[in-house]
Amino acid sequence: MDGILLVNKPAQMTSHDVVNRLRRILHIKKIGHTGTLDPQATGLMIVLVGKACKVLQFLKDTDKTYIATIQLGTDTDTMDVFGNTLNEKEIRTDFDFQSVLDTFMGKQTQLVPMTSAKKIHGKKLIDYQRQNLKIEPIYQDVEIYSIKAVDLQQLSFEVHCSSGTYVRSICQEFAHKTGNLGCMKSLVRTKIGRFSLDQAQTLEDIEKEPKFYPVQLLLDHLPIVEIEDPTPVYQGKKLYFTNHNEKQIVVSLKGEPIAVYENIEKDLYASKRGLW
Repeated sequence: MDGILLVNKPAQMTSHDVVNRLRRILHIKKIGHTGTLDPQATGLMIVLVGKACKVLQFLKDTDKTYIATIQLGTDTDTMDVFGNTLNEKEIRTDFDFQSVLDTFMGKQTQLVPMTSAKKIHGKKLIDYQRQNLKIEPIYQDVEIYSIKAVDLQQLSFEVHCSSGTYVRSICQEFAHKTGNLGCMKSLVRTKIGRFSLDQAQTLEDIEKEPKFYPVQLLLDHLPIVEIEDPTPVYQGKKLYFTNHNEKQIVVSLKGEPIAVYENIEKDLYASKRGLW
């Protein structure tokens, strides 16, 4: 049982909970996912099953699209409405929603929330917070490709962004830019790369009839070389491929990817990852 599952994660489940539930449904331990969603968030998760787990390092389509809602008037320790209130302030509404959203466009350095799973010195930021350990603020480079208002009354917006972008940070910063306090009220992930939420199955759907997408979909940005004798590949031997200038190529047997090879010199390639 190998392939890609597109899952519509419900609220009140961690991404790890989803994986554990799928292990019980599919009776297979080798399952992973391509990106964590907070327990209260909903939406698209890409789940890799069986051999598909081996292609994780080669993913290219990692940009994401979300629909989020901002709650003004309150700062919390988690940057969302589910955390502990730190401060409250009367709400100001003298701003143009879309104009403020436009200020987030492009490349920028973003504050990483302390509630994130990002590791610093081998420890997750959220563990520093839970243990009340002080650490300097962590920033990382992200890019916002598009951001637009969805509902002016609810202060909901859609954002297309690079992998690693924290939407709760956008919500808090939006509030501060408008002279408010604020945090994220809700979050739905609607797209990851080429995959969209309308393709996803609920856990109940998967329990009835899982729909697997082929592993090749995650490798189709790499050139494919079809071979007849897979023995050298299975033995991990270096191979010569002429007329290929790419850094990495997919070696395929009868249309099925069996390895990713990486160029080491001129036409010589070494096995980067076996996929069998």
